[in-house]
Amino acid sequence: MAQNVRVALLVGAGDAIGAAVARRFAKGGYTVCVARREAEKSKALADELKAQGQTLHAFSVDARKEEQVQALFAQVEREIGPIEVCLFNAGANVNKPLLETTEKLFFRAWELACYAGFLVGREAAKHMVARGRGTMLFTGATASVRGGIGFAAFSSAKFGLRAVAQAMARELGPNNIHVAHLLLDAAVNSAAIHQRMKAASGIDAKDIPPDSLTDMASIAEAYWFVHNQARDGWTFELDLRPSVEKW
Repeated sequence: MAQNVRVALLVGAGDAIGAAVARRFAKGGYTVCVARREAEKSKALADELKAQGQTLHAFSVDARKEEQVQALFAQVEREIGPIEVCLFNAGANVNKPLLETTEKLFFRAWELACYAGFLVGREAAKHMVARGRGTMLFTGATASVRGGIGFAAFSSAKFGLRAVAQAMARELGPNNIHVAHLLLDAAVNSAAIHQRMKAASGIDAKDIPPDSLTDMASIAEAYWFVHNQARDGWTFELDLRPSVEKW
């Protein structure tokens, strides 16, 4: 392990928010590690950063499995360097009418968005508390604070993740561990959202007013800002939305 390397570990880092945060922290001088179910899906991002002289390591992990999460942290700490920043970004946005929400679907939503966040945060704490420093970032959503029609499963999971993060923030703050929950009350300007809009309403993203969707780079900049806050002015919760969003 290289002690002079600053590592940012991003768990549940897909091709949208996770990739944007990876780019921002790599630009800021961090060695970035991304963990998702299939590491191969991060190859294009790894190649992109390598071409810019930056470093990204990709790992395959199911964040719902305790032994895999523990092995991930142990490997990164052993082979790459001390984890200074840990982002938990996993969670499936499930929208189903109540009577169509099965026990399996409800549990799966909670397991991925809440339970996995607990596992990741607890494992990060083991290493950060021992060093007396670190930042943990948890991605939230509108569903973290408001239950909506069709979101019984997803909202319960995101509410739960927010509570886990808040409890961690209160417990770990005195140990110089900054825990923050970033509430994204916005549609993200990504290919997946464009497809969802088209399927749901026939609207093409290029036809909506400018700045109606939040750019991933803007989101990544918010994560970077929170991580770099001075100890006398830490944010626990930051909510982010475009100016036209109703809330």
